[in-house]
Amino acid sequence: MASVASFDIVSQFDRQELRNAVDQARREIETRYDLKSSKTELTLGEHDLTIATESEMTAQAVRDILESKLVRRQLSLKILDYQTEEQASGGRVRQQVKLREGIPDDLAKQISKRIRDEFKKVTPQIQGDALRVQAKNKDDLQAVIQALKATDYPVALQFTNYR
Repeated sequence: MASVASFDIVSQFDRQELRNAVDQARREIETRYDLKSSKTELTLGEHDLTIATESEMTAQAVRDILESKLVRRQLSLKILDYQTEEQASGGRVRQQVKLREGIPDDLAKQISKRIRDEFKKVTPQIQGDALRVQAKNKDDLQAVIQALKATDYPVALQFTNYR
């Protein structure tokens, strides 16, 4: 009996690195001259991040700082799903940023169909918010990984449990 090699395709991020990036962004906002008096707040929740500041211009500056800190900590910017800015009390601006984790069902079906169409010797299976890809030959799995890395998907993909 031939052994079967497999790997999982997931979309996750390191919460501790995210927390560190948000803390660094807060520190930079507190020390930057143009943002010091803006009373900007970055609040990290379980599934979202809230930016509250005095104007749209400072909100854009805060987003830029946050994104630079995320990139420096090797977190993909695809985990951020910016919602529309809304007016808060006192003429302030608030923006929710949802944190994307997991592969949505429609995208998982699309990736699975692509793998089945392009790689005949590989079998993908959708398992919740992840995909398990199996094949008898590890070279086929490597080809799938390279093909998926070459395509730009709306979520950050990681390849785990390669065996």
